[in-house]
Amino acid sequence: MGFYSQNILPYLLDWSSSDPNLSVHRQEILADVKGKVLEIGFGTGLNLSYYPKHIKTIIAVDINPKANKLAQKRIQSSNITVDCKVLNGESLPMADNTFDSVVSSFTLCSIADVEQALAEIYRVMKPGGKFFFVEHGLSNEPKIQIWQNRLTPIQKAIVGGCHLNRNIRQIVENQFDTVSLKELYADNSPKIMAYLYKGIATKE
Repeated sequence: MGFYSQNILPYLLDWSSSDPNLSVHRQEILADVKGKVLEIGFGTGLNLSYYPKHIKTIIAVDINPKANKLAQKRIQSSNITVDCKVLNGESLPMADNTFDSVVSSFTLCSIADVEQALAEIYRVMKPGGKFFFVEHGLSNEPKIQIWQNRLTPIQKAIVGGCHLNRNIRQIVENQFDTVSLKELYADNSPKIMAYLYKGIATKE
């Protein structure tokens, strides 16, 4: 990782992802998380304050070591014990059928081989386990899609590989047996960046 990715991008992502219009969706999707928990793309720990009170421990994965350092303040002020691992979500060292819940928020947009990452998430989940996600991606409006496709190369260069135009529904449904999700725009945000996929996928 270069200087920008390590020293500037984590701060930009922390600032932009702290938007209250996104936080409400984090809180809603995390409400039913239970059991042994893995969070993919932990970043600066923005989800920590929204986990249910019964969650005492999570394993957190993120590829950026600087983001991990920025997360420490939130970890120290949380009642949750966080086992942070600097790892790529496309290759997880955890055993098959390990986790009851896997969480991802605003992460699938940036993983280079997102299909492989979802295959890994599926693999490490227990049968009956659930994947809780809120992600931004491809709009259902053709006019917005045109601009998302045009701007994705710029977005990828500036925002650590982030794609504006990934069809998250299709990607998740290709991997999981059962998927329940909502598609909507986040309030008070540009449509190009604010089309959300929020849901739960289950491993049968």
